[in-house]
Amino acid sequence: MERTKAERLVDYALGLSFGDLPGEVVHEAKRRLIDSFACMLGAYDSPPARAARSYAPEVSSAPSSLVLGSRQATTPEHAAFTNGILVRYLDFNDTYLSKEPAHPSDNIAAALSAGTAARRKGSDLLRAIVAAYEVQCRLCDAATLRTKGWDHVAYGAFSATVAASMLLGLSREEFINAVNIAGTISPALRQSRAGELSMWKGCAFANTSRDALFAAQMAKSGITGPAPIFEGVFGFEKTVSGPLELAFSFGGEAGERFKILDTYLKFYPAEYHSQSAIGAAIELLDDMEETDEISSVVVRTFGAGYEIIGSGPEKWRPRTRETADHSLPFLVGAALLDGKVNLATYSERMEDKDLIDFIQKIRVEKDEDLDRMYPEAMPNRIEVTLSSGRMLSKEQIYPKGHPKNPMTDRELEEKFDYLGGWYINDVGKALTRLWKAEELSVEEILDIFMR
Repeated sequence: MERTKAERLVDYALGLSFGDLPGEVVHEAKRRLIDSFACMLGAYDSPPARAARSYAPEVSSAPSSLVLGSRQATTPEHAAFTNGILVRYLDFNDTYLSKEPAHPSDNIAAALSAGTAARRKGSDLLRAIVAAYEVQCRLCDAATLRTKGWDHVAYGAFSATVAASMLLGLSREEFINAVNIAGTISPALRQSRAGELSMWKGCAFANTSRDALFAAQMAKSGITGPAPIFEGVFGFEKTVSGPLELAFSFGGEAGERFKILDTYLKFYPAEYHSQSAIGAAIELLDDMEETDEISSVVVRTFGAGYEIIGSGPEKWRPRTRETADHSLPFLVGAALLDGKVNLATYSERMEDKDLIDFIQKIRVEKDEDLDRMYPEAMPNRIEVTLSSGRMLSKEQIYPKGHPKNPMTDRELEEKFDYLGGWYINDVGKALTRLWKAEELSVEEILDIFMR
């Protein structure tokens, strides 16, 4: 009989060997791990992270996991939830753009939790991360969810469960049941990313990671799941995604390129579609003497950029951090006035009258030529009209962090220092250990961040 899609995902994950992973793939997995820990440290004192830590139940028996920075054991589910919030809160973690966008490093919280609970090696962790990236990104290639009103974290249920099940050591039958359970409870509404955004925007995948740990543990305990989860009469394809074409090979099969190589790191703490707009705006400053010369600004963007971060009245007067980091007018305005976008942009500038007044001069327009370049490129063009009538324009196609304009290891280390230097006494030593993650246990990796 032909294998179901769930069986294909499981067989791929079970057959993936760390020793067979190309060196560049292992290196990128370590880069994503370092980037995620940087984001976690930068978000450590954020309101949702504090709330999640305060709610963490204490456990004294297995299975248990750890929340970043704490030696108090908690449930694997809650560790995945809390660490997931830390990875995502700043909107500074990596991205993948296709028919459906995603932040595949969201899976790392589930992998850390399962790896700690099962006392796995760093090489096992990296292997699970690579597999999770494969599953989520290839599902994103197969069909859009957002146009149907579902959030991208629905695909994350499958990838996070793959990572958790690999690290918890599930048998093939248990693994399939875990995927079937997780897929049944996975659909999440796109309302998380519409209108005025709330803290739940940064919690949505964390909740999916929590469910993934629960599904994997229940399957390991003998609970069976509804099958077939994708093809069933009320399955995922019929009710959520539509047809999913997964006949192609996964990374490493038939020479197929690993998807982790095609994901993008972020140079600025903002939604990915804005990265090239921020970069172009900062470059444009070299061509003008004073920003008070600016009489109007047009941001020309592609369709997804316009839809997600360039339309809606709340984008011109963001009242939450989550809305601000998803607002093209706010981000371009801050870049033009300050020459930068960083964490202080949100803590110091959101209520600033000068900036709020300035972004009323900004108009966002969808550009058909730029739209044809997406998602292979992320083009944004900034057009500024000065009070003299002179017009200036700057376009960026591949933002810093894109595979065609990659961040160097040194730039990644600087990001780690920027976000985590306040917390870690010896950043250099921490990075040296993280670059050798495959030689450590998952518990030893987390121990780097224990005080």
